Parts: sequence; structure tokens; C-alpha cells
Amino acid sequence: MLHTMRWFGPNDPVSLMDIRQSGCAGVVSALHQIAVGEVWTEAEILERIAIIEKDNDKFSELKWSVVESLPVHEDIKKGLPTREKFIENYKISLQNLAKCGIKTVCYNFMPVLDWSRTKLDYTMPDGAKALRFVWIDFAAFDLFILKRPEAQNAYNEETKAAAKVRFECMNEAEKAELQNTVLLGLPGSMEAFHLETFQGLLNNYAKIGADELRENLHYFVSQVAPFAQELGINLCIHPDDPPFPLLGLPRVVSTEQDLEMLMNASPVKANGITFCTGSLGVRADNDLVTMARKFADRIHFVHLRTTKRETEYDTLVFHEAAHLAGDVDMYGVIFEIIKEEKRRIGQDDAQIPMRPDHGHQMLDDLQKTTYPGYSAIGRLKGLAEIRGMELAISRNLKE
Repeated sequence: MLHTMRWFGPNDPVSLMDIRQSGCAGVVSALHQIAVGEVWTEAEILERIAIIEKDNDKFSELKWSVVESLPVHEDIKKGLPTREKFIENYKISLQNLAKCGIKTVCYNFMPVLDWSRTKLDYTMPDGAKALRFVWIDFAAFDLFILKRPEAQNAYNEETKAAAKVRFECMNEAEKAELQNTVLLGLPGSMEAFHLETFQGLLNNYAKIGADELRENLHYFVSQVAPFAQELGINLCIHPDDPPFPLLGLPRVVSTEQDLEMLMNASPVKANGITFCTGSLGVRADNDLVTMARKFADRIHFVHLRTTKRETEYDTLVFHEAAHLAGDVDMYGVIFEIIKEEKRRIGQDDAQIPMRPDHGHQMLDDLQKTTYPGYSAIGRLKGLAEIRGMELAISRNLKE
């Protein structure tokens, strides 16, 4: 696999030299400063490439290998008439990326929130900090902080009672922390949505269920994927995180069936998958090894991390586990990815980009301010473990 690491740009506390010293040759980045729906110009893309490659004449080379993400405008997700303008802008951005030599583009189709957690600094047994999601805490936010009108019908009586007790036991600082954590919603940012305006964003999806959102996604890929194919770009959708509906918002990239329908919606190779083992692995009914084997030829990018499922009041709880210690069969998934790479030998995309996702905050990073899940040392530890497993599998496959 092509080893990469995510970098959020010049303000990222993890430096490009840190990424280089981790053993990565690729950088996963995006132009977060550009408003969603606006065109990424060649000049802005080349400026980011120049920053990433600035020290290549003195040190081991780094390349901008993957865009994560070229975001999809909400009007496209909602299927509004204005989506045509934003789809055209998306195509122009893809064209400009292709001109600059970038051929792998990750995106997602999650409404409003890109990801959701209820705790950003859950203390692990070894003292490291991890991301965590607790359904009861999420329900407490929904019912008693956001006070979403439909929330009372979204939870069973036991969950509502437990959430009420949990909320009443929180002090004001804990309530503020929960609110900020749930509303964070965008990787690589410490800025949260405002509670006062958040309900309005949810209301925009009041008449959009899973069927409607799926139809809008399939329309998007049918318009964009064939164009990407002509450009030589591989598009790869990131699964829902977590992979189930939240706050009344539908999720349609959560299961094997979801992915199968999406791949069939535009059968070109460019319509592909970011195989995120952490997101898909939250659901016990997702068999990740089988899915990796089934969709192997459409996997254009891999996120390797794992979560550990827990239960509380028969509801879901999960935390980001150490990379080889969670519920994901990491050996089985990596085995399938390496087999697919061997099948692709001779193709331009034979080496599949991989990044270690969501490392623990640990060691010296505990004293630093880092983006949640993206501290340097935790990801470096995960990368080292994955690289060792990858080497062992590759050697065994040769014998």
C-alpha cells in the first residue's frame, strides 16, 4: 500500500516533516479554506502542492496523493434545482485536480454532520486519550440540549429515562463539553456549529428520508463518475460515521447493501470506495473481510482504524481502539487489499493509498493541542503496527 497521512494544511500542528519522518510518501489533504461548492482553481491546487513538495530536494519526497475531501454541497444532497450549478463546479474542480496530477478524490454524502462523537478525550487503560460515542449521552444532547421536536419519538422509554438521569447528573461544564463535541462535526476543525442555528439545518432534511437521499447520491455519481473516469480520477466515497441515522438525518452509505447499490448506480471504475474499517466496523452486521473482497476492484483508498463496541442499557457505545485491538479483523482486511494490489500489477492504480486513521492522543501529544483523532504519535504507532502486518502478509503471499 502507499502509506499516507492526513494533513490539514499550514495550520495543522502535525508538520509535513513529522509525516515524512513517519515513513509516509503520500499526503492526504484538502483546500479547507475554499467554501463548499466553490471551484478549486489550478492556482490554489498548485500552491498546496508547492507547500507539500517544498523540501523534496533536501529530504525524502512527499506527494499530495489523495484529496480528502472535495466536499459535496448540501444542495446536491438535498436534490435542489441549484444542484446542477454545484455539480458543474465539482466537475471543474476535478478537471483542475487532474491537470495538476492528483488522481484520487475522497468525498462523503453525510447530511449536515461529517462525523459524530460524544467524547473527544476518553481515557484508555494506558492513560492515552481516544474518541468515544455513547448513545445515552447522544440522546441526552438531542432531548435536553438541542430539544429537537421529533426527538421524543426517536428513542425508546428506557433510553429516554437513562438519558434524563445522565443529563441531570451533568454539571454545566459537562453539558457544554457534550454540546461542543456533538456539534463539532468537521474533521480537522475545532469550530462547532452554533446550537441556535443547528435545528434549522436539520429542518432542511425534514422531508428527505433514506430513499430520497440515496436517489440524490446516485444522481450525483451518475453525473460525476463518468466524467472522473475520462479524467483518470478515482472517486471514493467515505462511509457514514457512525453508520446509522442520527438526529433524524438519514444515512445511506453504511452497509454492504448500500455500497452495492451505489456501485451499480454508475458502473464505471471511477465510482469507488474509501474503505474505512473504523466507520464500517462499528456495525456488527458488517463483515468487513467479505466486503473488502467483494468490492476490491472499487476500493481506491483505505482508512485503517478500528473501534471497540460496548453496550449500555442495550444501546451502542464504541471507542476508537488501538489499531490492532478492536473489533475489526485487520489481518483479514489487509490480506484482501494486498491480494487486490497484486491483481492490479501493471495498472496505474496498483498501489492503493492507505492512511492510519484516528490515533490515540498519547505520550508528548497529551501536552499539545491537536485535532481530535489526528495527533502525530498515535497515528505513527498505528502506522507502525499496520506496516509490520502488511510486510508479513506480503511475504507470506510470495511463498
